Amino acid sequence: MTTTTITNFRKNVYAMVENTVRFNEPINITTKDGNAMLISEEEYLGLIETLHLASVPGMKEKLIDGLNTPLSDTVPEEEVEW
Repeated sequence: MTTTTITNFRKNVYAMVENTVRFNEPINITTKDGNAMLISEEEYLGLIETLHLASVPGMKEKLIDGLNTPLSDTVPEEEVEW
């Protein structure tokens, strides 16, 4: 994570935003009144999706079960009716 002052951010806004977008590198922007974070849209949407999944009752256990299920115990995709 990069940390910069608001003054430096203003001077280099284009390059800093491009780095955040390209490399998902968050930027901590410091000001005398507090700090702000710049994250890419991809990172933001991932965080929102994670929060949503974490709020669904029983979802954590289902995800853990899925991760612990051997591939040989799953149904091939071509046999699943969507």
